[in-house]
Amino acid sequence: MSSLQPSKILSVSELTNIISGLIENNLDYLWLEGEVSNLRIPASGHCYFTLKDSNSQIRAVLFKRSRQSIPFDLKDGQKLICLGNLNVYAARGEYQIIVEKVEAAGLGSLHLAFEQLKKRLAEEGLFDENNKNKIPLHPEKIGVVTSATGAALRDILKIFEGKRLKPDILIAPVRVQGEGAASDISEAIGALDRLNDIDLIVVSRGGGAIEDLWSFNEEKVARSIYCSKTPVISAVGHETDICISDLVADLRSATPSIAAETISSGMSRLAEDINSMEARLTAATKSIISSCRNRLRGTTNRLKSPEKTLNDLRIELDELSWKLKSSTENKLKDLRSALSLMTGKLNSLSPLAVLARGYSIATSIRDGRIIKSAEDINKGDSLSLRLNKGSLICIVGEKPADL
Repeated sequence: MSSLQPSKILSVSELTNIISGLIENNLDYLWLEGEVSNLRIPASGHCYFTLKDSNSQIRAVLFKRSRQSIPFDLKDGQKLICLGNLNVYAARGEYQIIVEKVEAAGLGSLHLAFEQLKKRLAEEGLFDENNKNKIPLHPEKIGVVTSATGAALRDILKIFEGKRLKPDILIAPVRVQGEGAASDISEAIGALDRLNDIDLIVVSRGGGAIEDLWSFNEEKVARSIYCSKTPVISAVGHETDICISDLVADLRSATPSIAAETISSGMSRLAEDINSMEARLTAATKSIISSCRNRLRGTTNRLKSPEKTLNDLRIELDELSWKLKSSTENKLKDLRSALSLMTGKLNSLSPLAVLARGYSIATSIRDGRIIKSAEDINKGDSLSLRLNKGSLICIVGEKPADL
């Protein structure tokens, strides 16, 4: 017996659990930048890829639920900034990052999604000037698609206050940001376009960050504007804000106020800054949410969640599926080869193959014996000769003298 007496001998699983605990309990959520390679998306919808730089690489997993919140498509060669937490996948003894949020490195995620959609719609001709409607000089009735309580609507209405000649205004109130806002805007444009007495549609909201304006970069909004027979003016955000709705609309106005001035045939433009209180409130709200999220993450890390086990099982299930498919295909290939070989051997040993070379089989009609020697027959015996094609009935005549 060895003279070494270790105090404890660990199994591989025990060592892996220790390493897993060290990594997962001491490293909080982290941002990681790298280039995507070996991207795989199986039927489960989860993304498996490698993040690498010039010297190192790490495996990454983006589960379907997190992938659905990414506004652009992942591709090999993309440089990404990923938010996630480190995880040890015990089945392979490897550490990996479970990604929950993805941004494009250099160009932001929403900017990348914007450019992808802009390129695709441009190729379809949605921005072609030849497809745009002419804006009426004196519209009698306009439909305004915007928030009923937003600054954009107040700006538009204020421009028309006190004007001697002003159009009738029909307001289609919608959500202008957040989940479901794009559907509201698209449906409102279609509803106004179906009214026979609407001469012009204005799609509008106040300024904000690209996240706030994102509903106006949605494809469904762009196609509703493009399909509208009624001319559409897009007046979204500040002068420097460019949305997909601006590019596809029949006319782009830098602000909601400028849109109203354009409609009122050159009356003096009323320009207003974005409500600073709203900006401060938005910043404060984001700060509070971020602080609460950090505290929640700290609490979550101290709890033993079943999510890790579930994540490992999902990965293991995908790997078992790939192995089963590969094993089945290889087994079928081997069986086909063996069957082909056996068929060839059977054909070479078949009596029919001998007959095909010009031989025949003689059988006694009297008792059915196969005649193997001339000594087994006598003169006058009846024989059946089996040929490659058909058979003959023969009567034995004289035997040759040398037999």
